[in-house]
Amino acid sequence: MTTEERINLIKQVGEEIIQEDELRTLLESKEQLYAYDGFEPSGQIHIAQGIVRAINVNKMTKAGVKFRMWVADWHALANNKLGGDLEKIKITGKYFIEVWRASGMDLSRVEFMWASDMVKNPDYWKLVIQVGRTNALRRFIRTAEMMGRAESLDSLTGANIIYSCMQVTDIFMLGAKITQLGMDQRKLNMLAREIGPQLGFWKPVVVSHHMLMGLGKPPTSTSDKTSRTIEIKMSKSHPDSAIFMTDTTEDIKRKITKAYCPEGVVEENPVLEYYKYIIFESLDRLGLQNVVVERPAKYGGPVILNNYENLERLYREKQIHPLDIKQKAIQILDKLLEPVRKHFEENSNAKDLLQKVKSYQITR
Repeated sequence: MTTEERINLIKQVGEEIIQEDELRTLLESKEQLYAYDGFEPSGQIHIAQGIVRAINVNKMTKAGVKFRMWVADWHALANNKLGGDLEKIKITGKYFIEVWRASGMDLSRVEFMWASDMVKNPDYWKLVIQVGRTNALRRFIRTAEMMGRAESLDSLTGANIIYSCMQVTDIFMLGAKITQLGMDQRKLNMLAREIGPQLGFWKPVVVSHHMLMGLGKPPTSTSDKTSRTIEIKMSKSHPDSAIFMTDTTEDIKRKITKAYCPEGVVEENPVLEYYKYIIFESLDRLGLQNVVVERPAKYGGPVILNNYENLERLYREKQIHPLDIKQKAIQILDKLLEPVRKHFEENSNAKDLLQKVKSYQITR
């Protein structure tokens, strides 16, 4: 695969890449590159963390980049996820891994790594302190959005500030020349680019993927792009805002049927986002060449959609009705989740983990 082909694959993942010229230099260096993304184990995984994450990781690894999937259990503790119960957090982390095994992620070039192992290394905490010494407190407060918190001293704890220092430290301790996280992590990754050279490390290339919208109507806001992304993304604390990886057929039908999807409107339309980032990206996995939207002859008959751009144009022109694309989305999403549901029904370990996770009360 040529450098250009590798870059094009990574550009399919990154809604924003900082900086593309640095990425090119890395790819041409011939060194084995590592990218990482981190997840706080907290509650059930929604479709963006499962299917979309698998799609993005597969593209990165196909481009020759090895992936280090960071199970950020201590970060979840610092962020008071699952009430700060580390045992519950670890069990949820194991459940995360089972989801990824069943979601189509190619694990041959993926390494799962745990924060709870890394924190045993005194060099890790030494670097955390060094990171914390590089900037005034207000600089770290500005990264608080990555934890889903407002930039307010009243809502932050000391652990939240340690969290920011830990996440910067993670990048360098993992040897990650590429950070591959969501747009909601942008401020933290930019801080890492600033701090890296100060401490004798590198500037990580930041590949920020798109954050899938929640299924409800987006709020009216004048926020900047990063804050806007956080406002409208799906949330575990609002279960009907997202499809979860073990949702039943009825769950999918209920959520998609009532999803925000105004006729002719393509901007901030969550159903169209599901088509763009999940359905059209999963056709090969499903053995399909295109999406066929079935309609009665009196409404125009079947529509064959070869790509997302085709769908967006027809939808904008009101040649396709919201109910048509919703019904097809329900069918395809159900097929995508069937192997995951089957795994958690037939694998005794996975089944036990899911039952435990479902019993935990979600905190934020």
